[in-house]
Amino acid sequence: MNFNLMHPAEQIVMLINRVYQKGLTTTSGGNLSILDSEGNIWITPSGIDKGSLTPQDICKVLPDGTVVGKYKPSVELPFHKLVYETRSDVSAVLHAHPPALVSYSLIRKIPDVNIIPTPQQVCGKVGIAEYEVPGSDLLAKRIVAEIKKGYNAVIMENHGVITCADNLFEAFKRFETLNFAASIGITASILGKPEPLTEEQIELNNRKGKTSLGEFIPTTYSSDERRLRKEMCALIHRSYDQGLFTSTQGTFSVRLNNDAFLITPYGVDRKYIEPEDIVRIENGWREAGKRPSRSVTLHKLIYDEHPEINAITVAHPKHLMAFGVTHTPIDSRTIPESYIAMRDIGRVPFGTNIVEPKKISSMLSPSSPVILVENDSVISTGTTLINAFDRLEVAEFTANTIIHAKMIGDIVMISDKEVEDINKAFNLN
Repeated sequence: MNFNLMHPAEQIVMLINRVYQKGLTTTSGGNLSILDSEGNIWITPSGIDKGSLTPQDICKVLPDGTVVGKYKPSVELPFHKLVYETRSDVSAVLHAHPPALVSYSLIRKIPDVNIIPTPQQVCGKVGIAEYEVPGSDLLAKRIVAEIKKGYNAVIMENHGVITCADNLFEAFKRFETLNFAASIGITASILGKPEPLTEEQIELNNRKGKTSLGEFIPTTYSSDERRLRKEMCALIHRSYDQGLFTSTQGTFSVRLNNDAFLITPYGVDRKYIEPEDIVRIENGWREAGKRPSRSVTLHKLIYDEHPEINAITVAHPKHLMAFGVTHTPIDSRTIPESYIAMRDIGRVPFGTNIVEPKKISSMLSPSSPVILVENDSVISTGTTLINAFDRLEVAEFTANTIIHAKMIGDIVMISDKEVEDINKAFNLN
């Protein structure tokens, strides 16, 4: 999907619908805008249902202030306009009230973007603007005071968040990623104190995936490969919709044969990924013109060393990452289904997947198919795509139930004797 060739009104409708459908704003809340090359501002209307907007509902504000359209523009137009006047590099602004970020706005703090690597990469440093009345010139000045410092994301006290970029999709990525970090931070606080990454650890992550792979041009696509590309996309979309992936994070791969596998591309929106975006890796070379996930080397190593593994996922769902960023142990012995799916969940320190990938590969086995990398991700493996996905899903459900159980009482895990009974009943030994 070539997002930049879409009309500004279509871009705004696509992304405001996405924000609304993910529960990150309300029917009446939030506003998005785009500054086009002619100096016009396209912006969401005031007081119109965000769940049913069409391109015809979007307002066009001419450089002289004339409004074109059937509705009034958002009452927050003043700060959108002032942002564009202040930052020549900005052509899109997104403002909304997602619960996690509003929670931080109420305590007047900034979420820690260093608890996992991606938020700092995507959002950079985050500012905070003092409270003022919505729609007022004073609020616009408060926001722009932070934007002038180079921040592309600003928390608004007792209000919400604003993100900006040179295009609306980048502004959305910053918005979604910052909210993701906030959600992890809040969830993690139930377990303990999150331990942020050091600058050295973040720099280590920035070097991940720098290995250059040769290119090849595929001459054929087997029927099996075509089917698997489609299955991958369906599960990637499902993972995004269920909050297991974000637009910028989450990887699937599946084995084609002993010398080849398919893997998610780097930098392609998980919401809209298509079969032609998937990257084939063959004999250590990548499909020409495509950039694979930065974890491609780890995937290849696992396939080379584990003929029984045919699919891998790497994801960062918030409940599992709450255990990862607080370094809290997680036990699969909650209900029989969780134990059967995951058995013993492995755990390694941050960076192991980068500097010591063989350690992760050596830990994987039928009795330990899932590994949590602290402050980074969860790696789930399986005999098929759906098997690996199911384990990822069960792992996140398990983390979710443990966190909620801690809020209401003392947890009683399945006993060793009960585990042995499960092993015998399902031939797991």
